[in-house]
Amino acid sequence: MTIRSTVLVATLAVAGLAHAHGDVAPQAVDTSTLPAVGEEWLTENPYRAEAAGDEVWAEAIRVGASGYNQNCARCHGLEGVSGGLAPDLRFLEAEEYGDEWYVERFRDGYTQNGITKMPAFGELLGQEAAWAIRTYIETRPDDHAMTEATPELSDLRDALADGSADTGATAARLREIASGIETLSGAPIADSAAWRAANILEAGDDAQAAAEVLTIGLSAAK
Repeated sequence: MTIRSTVLVATLAVAGLAHAHGDVAPQAVDTSTLPAVGEEWLTENPYRAEAAGDEVWAEAIRVGASGYNQNCARCHGLEGVSGGLAPDLRFLEAEEYGDEWYVERFRDGYTQNGITKMPAFGELLGQEAAWAIRTYIETRPDDHAMTEATPELSDLRDALADGSADTGATAARLREIASGIETLSGAPIADSAAWRAANILEAGDDAQAAAEVLTIGLSAAK
């Protein structure tokens, strides 16, 4: 099965489950690699880079991606792109006002007319998982900006995959593209495929790994 087919199957599965979120058991999130934030629930995300540093912020995105995909994507959409059955969380402001709304819903859930629209995740998953997922959500890239960058990103991906790319120049260009891809939340950096691929190349010139990240990101953007 191709990556595109896999994404399509996953999307259909999400659509089929979206109406029954209240019946789905929350899945535990491993937050052992993140700093503990205490028992009292905070009202502002402690894992943002300006508060916790770049390494903690990046790890929160990684942990949050896992937590989101296990517990949230079935209603709120793959990569945070909602199909309309639940709020598109990418638009929730990356500031204290948005944090307060988010953490209240995460902790207490949401019920409408006696029907559970969102289960209470607070006691089951804990505060570290809540803020990691929040960090992942607020760094989702604007999918329209990703679409505009797709032709060039595809060319860069192909050159990386066949070994013809100058990895240094490619990393620099990916960084330029990434700087033009904004978030919808107002967070300063979008965790886009271009940004991830640039990080990989700058860390060790692993062209094949960077090409794979671009392939997955481009497939999700379609």
